Amino acid sequence: MPIATINPATGQLLKSFEPLTPQQIEAKLQLASETFPKFRALSFAERSRMMGKAAEIIEQGREELGRLMTTEMGKTYRSAVDEAVKCAWACRYYAENAERLLKDEIVETGPARTLVRYQPLGVVLAVMPWNFPLWQAFRFIAPGLMAGNVGLLKHASNVPQCALKIEEILHEAGFPEGAFQTLLIGANQVEPVLNDPRVAAATLTGSEGAGVQVGVAAAKNIKKVVLELGGSDPFIVMPSAKLEDAIATAAKARVINNGQSCIAAKRFIVHEHIADEFERGFVAKMEALKIGDPMDASTDVGPLSSAEAVKSLHEAVCASVKAGARVLTGGKPLECSGSYYAPTVLTNIPTECPAYREELFGPVACVFRAKDIGQAIAISNDTRFGLGASAWTNDPREQERFANEIEAGMVFINKMVASDPRLPFGGVKASGHGRELGVHGIHEFTNIKTVWIEG
Repeated sequence: MPIATINPATGQLLKSFEPLTPQQIEAKLQLASETFPKFRALSFAERSRMMGKAAEIIEQGREELGRLMTTEMGKTYRSAVDEAVKCAWACRYYAENAERLLKDEIVETGPARTLVRYQPLGVVLAVMPWNFPLWQAFRFIAPGLMAGNVGLLKHASNVPQCALKIEEILHEAGFPEGAFQTLLIGANQVEPVLNDPRVAAATLTGSEGAGVQVGVAAAKNIKKVVLELGGSDPFIVMPSAKLEDAIATAAKARVINNGQSCIAAKRFIVHEHIADEFERGFVAKMEALKIGDPMDASTDVGPLSSAEAVKSLHEAVCASVKAGARVLTGGKPLECSGSYYAPTVLTNIPTECPAYREELFGPVACVFRAKDIGQAIAISNDTRFGLGASAWTNDPREQERFANEIEAGMVFINKMVASDPRLPFGGVKASGHGRELGVHGIHEFTNIKTVWIEG
C-alpha cells in the first residue's frame, strides 16, 4: 500500500511519500535509544509541562487538525474536531495524574520496607490504524511518554500527514526529538523494527491479521505487546428500556466514524416483544441520515476510507444476502464520486455468513431477535470477538446479568460504548489483550518492580 493521502470523498491523490530507507530507520532507532535514559530521568513536573503544552497546541489547532483528518480518511469534520479535543483531554489527564497513577505502592509485609515501583520500559513501537488517526496515537502517547518511555509511531499508510503532524505537535510542545518519532514505513518494515533489541515493547490497534503478525514477532523476541483488534459489539434492547432513546442511540452507535470504529455497535439484539417497533424506528433513523461531503457541517455519514473498503463491505453484504439475510434498507454503494456506502440494515441473518461471523467495517447494521435475556446473552457471546457491548434495560437484575455474563472488555448499560482517558479500554478473545487508558493503560508499559528493603 503506498504511503499517500488520497481524499476518500473524491478519490484524488493529494500527496505521496517515500518510505524511510534502512539507514534512516537506523538513525531514528539510535536516536530513540540514546534519548530514553535522559528522558526517563526528567521529573514528572517536566514531562507534565510538555504534555500540557501539547494539549494547548492541539486545542488551538483543532480546526486545522480536523480538516487534515477529514481529508485523509473521510470522517466528518465535526467528529474530527471532536477527536482533536479528546486528544487534548487525554494529554491533560495524564499530565495531571501520571505521578499519582505511578506512585510507589507500599505493601505491608512486616518489619521490612516493601513496595511496588513502576518504571518505564524504554523504546515502544506503536502501530496505529487510520480510523481515528489522532486519538489512537495519543491514547498511547499520553500515558506512554508520561511514564517515561519514548515512542516510535508506525501509522497507517493512508494518513501520513496526520502521522507527521503528531510528531510536529510533540516537538513544538518541547519533547526532545528522540522522545517521539514518526516512521513513514510500510507494513513489511514493521517486523524488522520490532526485532531490533533497542525496541522494548509494542502496541498495535488494527486488524486480527496485523495483530497476529505483531504478536508473533513480539513473542519471538520475548517483548511485551498490547493488542486492540476488531470488534463485533452487541447492542441489546430489552422491553424495560426507553425504546425511543435506544433507537436514536442505535443509529448513532452504528454510523459513528462512518461506521468504521472497532467499538461501533454492529449486532443489534432485540427482545422479540419490541423487535417490530425497534426495526421500524431504527430503519427510519438510518434512512434519515444525511450522506455527503464530510466537510459539510450537516453531514451525518461521510465516505469510507477507500474504494477498496467499499468493495470489501459490499462483497460481505452480498454474500450475506445470498445466504438468506434480508435487506431492510440500503445494501449497496452510492452511485457518486468518492467511496460512499448507503446506511444499511440487515435481518434474518444466517449463522454461517459474513454478517454473522465477521466485523463489517462500515455503516451496516445486523438485527437479531431474542426470546429472553438468556438468548440475548447467548447471541452476544456467539462471536470470536469481545471488545465492547451496550445493553439497554431498566431492570436492575438484567443490568447485573449483562455486566457479569457478556464476554467483553467493556459493558455499557443504557449508553453507547465509548473510550474515556479515565477508564481502561480493551477486549478479550480475538479482540486482543492488554489495556489502554486509565491507570491500567499507563501501567502496561512499565516494569512493575518489587522492592524489598530489610533493616
